[in-house]
Amino acid sequence: MATTMLQPEVDNSFVSEEAKRRIHQARAERARQKQALNLQRENILSQRTSSPARRAALEDALAQIESQIHAFN
Repeated sequence: MATTMLQPEVDNSFVSEEAKRRIHQARAERARQKQALNLQRENILSQRTSSPARRAALEDALAQIESQIHAFN
């Protein structure tokens, strides 16, 4: 007859204060990064130019920022 070893049950509802602090810091940093990207996006959208080269550079920058914002979601 085979014997089975039972794993003790672990209470996953307990999270240390240090872990909570690190989670909170990570969320805050992520929110700051997202806010900075949104500010950059608004800045680019507010710029007006008649230069085709400058306009292309702004469009490229906007596409890059929007892809980074999309990655946060």
